[in-house]
Amino acid sequence: MHTFSDFNTPQLKTIHKGKVRDSIRVNNKKRLIVVTDRISAFNKKIKTAIPHKGAVLNGITNFWFDQTKDIIPNHLIKVIDPNISLVHEAVPIRVEMIVRGYLTGSMWRGYEKGQRDFSGALAPDGMTKNQAFAAPILTPTTKDEFDTEINEKEIIKSGLVKKATYQKMKETALALFKRGSEYLDKKGIILVDTKYEFGLLNGKLILIDEIHTPDSSRFWKKKDYKKNPKKAEQMDKEFVRQWMLANKVNGEVPLELPTKIVNETSKRYRDIYELVTGQKFNITEIEPKIRAYHNLVASKLIKPGFIAICMGSKSDLPHVQKIQKFIEAYNIKVSKRIISAHKNGERILELAQAYNESIEPVVVIAVAGRSNGLGGALAANLTTPVINCPPFSDKVDIMANINSSLMMPSNTPASTVIHPDNAALAAVRALNIPSIRQQMNQKIKKMKEDLQKADNQVNK
Repeated sequence: MHTFSDFNTPQLKTIHKGKVRDSIRVNNKKRLIVVTDRISAFNKKIKTAIPHKGAVLNGITNFWFDQTKDIIPNHLIKVIDPNISLVHEAVPIRVEMIVRGYLTGSMWRGYEKGQRDFSGALAPDGMTKNQAFAAPILTPTTKDEFDTEINEKEIIKSGLVKKATYQKMKETALALFKRGSEYLDKKGIILVDTKYEFGLLNGKLILIDEIHTPDSSRFWKKKDYKKNPKKAEQMDKEFVRQWMLANKVNGEVPLELPTKIVNETSKRYRDIYELVTGQKFNITEIEPKIRAYHNLVASKLIKPGFIAICMGSKSDLPHVQKIQKFIEAYNIKVSKRIISAHKNGERILELAQAYNESIEPVVVIAVAGRSNGLGGALAANLTTPVINCPPFSDKVDIMANINSSLMMPSNTPASTVIHPDNAALAAVRALNIPSIRQQMNQKIKKMKEDLQKADNQVNK
């Protein structure tokens, strides 16, 4: 099965890559939240992706955003793709609100060791594993790399949140947990514990990130819990955590999952989606990155193709602008970069990271004369087509320096085009975008018609 484990586009700026979600800047008021198929546990990034996991998380979150918008507004604007949502740009509050209805998971592990104070919430003695609290409790943590327990007094004193805002966060978190618990109870599911994240939009508190998903919450089947509370069927990624704990190597949990665990985890995520939303999870055979690319283009959030023109120095800019002018007739994003193969060639590796895994097709044009190492260095590191278009000053210059562009080392397939117009057209065609091919066909057809018309005029 295909997985969507990473998202890259040189057309939009990546703000943050989290354990599971990538935040991509659209403008100063909007961003994209890309929910990948990555999975994490114990604050570690697991190397193996889980098929369909991102689409499940995004779908469940957006379902709950709709179900709880009467309690608190959220940041969702529009769903772009099963894995991608367009959201309002909010100021995040650096506190995660953890609501717990039962003594389990990491809290139980701490309780077994004698801990009773959890972020200011006191757990009474004599409780057993998976036992319900008399009422749901709040155990907030810092929103950072460590997710450190922090109590209300520390939160206010540190300035993380104003007192009035935090009071609203507490009330809202408990109201959301109540709404989720009541809804899921009718589905035969227990909402065991969960986390909520908040932000400020125009100074007003809103809900952000995710809500009541298998990544942010723990679920049990109610019938299993009634049968044996200590061995309740876990429907979330605690299944992965338990496998990792049971398969430690030299005291360290493994970061790669076997196929059997991957398939079972994927199934569990899809089952939860259907149970929660009451809708069938439609599995598509389309590779998710291809699907996301088409959805992003259709939403006009990215252009269908990207051409990077890399010049050796600023003096090459007039030549670059000639190339860019010919590309402007097509619906393609163009970026200009200054990179010298000899002076700051290490930056080519940055380009490779951005371009090689891009969601859209990419072509690179290298503009460098004399000893043209740029085209070869780019072609050696990029998986995208590279076209040399040296800025020759005249025919003598061409004859003296063309060899450095034509003769590339082995495994560096850079082609060379002399004139800026042809270099631009070669790059556009190399993108191989259907809509662009249609545009090209129209131009070729018109060229032939004009030639035929001229021929007819000459032969009258």
